[in-house]
Amino acid sequence: MRTTLTLDDDVAGLLKRRTRELGLPFKEVVNRTLRAGLGEAAKPRRHAAPKTIPHAFGFRPGIDLDKLNQLADELEAEVYADKMSARELRQAALHDPARRQRPRSRP
Repeated sequence: MRTTLTLDDDVAGLLKRRTRELGLPFKEVVNRTLRAGLGEAAKPRRHAAPKTIPHAFGFRPGIDLDKLNQLADELEAEVYADKMSARELRQAALHDPARRQRPRSRP
């Protein structure tokens, strides 16, 4: 609810100081203080539980879903090994004159 409220200067000063101390918005500090003063110590508001939406990923029976990270690591290692092999072959060709290819001449 939105309303206009006139605060005494000393109360406004206390609320502003509390706002700085807690690092919270003025509105929240005022609401907490009013709740505490009314005997309902700042109870957290209940929010609806997040909705979980199930999704079928279409894995075939027999696939151990707990080992998917292991599979990802193995695939990444294979890609890395292939890159390193290609790099080593290029470097070997640069250092071995017999393996160097001659530049192609354009017609």
